[in-house]
Amino acid sequence: MVDHDLLVSYGWTEAVADDYAPLIEDGWAPARVIRMDRSECDVATPTGLGRARCPRADSEVSGLCTGDWVAVDAEMNVRRLLPRRGAIMRSVVDRRSEGQVLAANVDTVLICSAADGDVDLGRIERMLALAWESNAQPIVVLTKADAAVDIPIDEVRAVAPGAATVTVSANSGAGLDVLTAMLDGTVALIGPSGAGKSTLANALLGREVFATNAVRAADKKGRHTTVHRELQPLPGGGTLIDTPGLRGIGLWDAADGIEKTFSDVESIARDCRFSDCAHNGEPGCAVQKAIDSGELTQRRIDSYRKLARENAWMSARTDKRLQAERERVWRDITKQQRQIYRQRGSRR
Repeated sequence: MVDHDLLVSYGWTEAVADDYAPLIEDGWAPARVIRMDRSECDVATPTGLGRARCPRADSEVSGLCTGDWVAVDAEMNVRRLLPRRGAIMRSVVDRRSEGQVLAANVDTVLICSAADGDVDLGRIERMLALAWESNAQPIVVLTKADAAVDIPIDEVRAVAPGAATVTVSANSGAGLDVLTAMLDGTVALIGPSGAGKSTLANALLGREVFATNAVRAADKKGRHTTVHRELQPLPGGGTLIDTPGLRGIGLWDAADGIEKTFSDVESIARDCRFSDCAHNGEPGCAVQKAIDSGELTQRRIDSYRKLARENAWMSARTDKRLQAERERVWRDITKQQRQIYRQRGSRR
């Protein structure tokens, strides 16, 4: 009988056990990906921490990410990717029609923004859309509260319906007890460089695990300190994934995430006279009425429109790429069939 005590500290649950059950007869062991390094990855297994070899990029098991549950054979080769229960995804930085998985099987997303700098509400809304789309529960964390003069807590709460907003100081410990009580399952930290993610991660872990750097005094921006996504057990249960700073946060198939992020706008829009109201001067527009009354801000509506347009554009590009790939496959099949026919004809 396999002892799963170590895996429990890395997030093993009954649901994961059910996914793994059909693979027991193959003699493969369950493992969770702690960190990816191209063709290899660090994993937690029932017998301890180890190093596993990842399949080739063109295999059925490709695109592994920190947080994934996999099955490994006796030679520590990854043989199967267990079903994901969600993943934080963004479009690649160069805006190709491809998605990049930032973390897998995440239950709670901490959206970090430094309170002592410029709290970018639009960036927070983007990260909220990513978090909601991953099926995780987002929490907006305003870090470095001890160094902030005026924290726009009310403004942040207004753009994060359905998500808690907390202020913390990893240096003084203020707010950490409140945040810790909210954590559930696998927790991922996302945010720009300089937001204090690694410092916060170390505070939650209770030890110095991740390297930290000071931000530039001139513009409060930081350099990438964390260069890998890495998973660590939390002392009170659950796990934590620290991620590199995000410069670009392109949306990837995030229609549901946008709807949840702007649930206030969606709710008000249901009272518009026309079901296809564009909220741009139409008669009986409930959204425009909410702007005029101060219930909604123009910035909020502009951000909503911007993210919706971007997501629609990316979805259209993805559809075109998939269509092009299908057409290429059929061209190859047709070419192969013609070669077969020609070969048959030459034998007669």
